Amino acid sequence: MAGRKLVQRLWNHPAGPKTIHFWAPTFKWALSAANISNFSNPPDAVSYPQQTAFAIAGFIGARYCTVITPKNWNLFSNNFALGCTGVYQLARKANHDYFVQRE
Repeated sequence: MAGRKLVQRLWNHPAGPKTIHFWAPTFKWALSAANISNFSNPPDAVSYPQQTAFAIAGFIGARYCTVITPKNWNLFSNNFALGCTGVYQLARKANHDYFVQRE
């Protein structure tokens, strides 16, 4: 019975699966997934402007998700993951450009 109530609450939530507030962030996960799949690519292929844009947009978007109504935790986690993957890619690129190449 408790499980059914939980599912019903999630289904009827203002940012639940019946709204665009659920589906847009769900499909936006493709950006984070694509960035994660690029972790195996050589650092030479990483773009500073692109990853900077991902990192900044991700963290600004995550902050925005904490002040909007209804709270959209799917979008928050998505934006936070995008920001983190952007920072990681920037760190890989900077490490390669400024430390590994000098050796």
